[in-house]
Amino acid sequence: MKLKPIINILLASGLGFTAIALLKPPSSGIEAFSPSNFCQAQLHGNQLNRTELLFGLSKSNGSMVTEKEFQRFMDQEVTPLFPNGLTVITAAGQFKDPNAQVIKEPSKVLLLLYPFDSESNRRIEHIRAAYRSKFQQQSVLRTDARSCVSF
Repeated sequence: MKLKPIINILLASGLGFTAIALLKPPSSGIEAFSPSNFCQAQLHGNQLNRTELLFGLSKSNGSMVTEKEFQRFMDQEVTPLFPNGLTVITAAGQFKDPNAQVIKEPSKVLLLLYPFDSESNRRIEHIRAAYRSKFQQQSVLRTDARSCVSF
């Protein structure tokens, strides 16, 4: 296909700058990317899994998980399974109960970045089950995504 006749038509129609911009190869050196090569296209970083666990701090008996209790849980259950690092964020959560009442409760968000494998998944599920059991929780919300990470 010859581009010159197409460019001439576009120039005559007033679309010349758009045509030139669309036909010019990228000058950044970054080629089109897919999810599988996203981190390479960013010129830095490695692809890791990002998991967030959201822990409610209200117990079913009406009491609260204290900072000391939560830190002990982190020290005993979480850090041994993810010793390379993690982040805990204090948050304020809310949800609608079965009666459509909005329930607000303090919470913690655990952020993990790690290479994915079935063992990592098993460790995360262990953390969720341990927290539900220890602090009488109905659930621990889990979100997962791929992230491009550089340190």
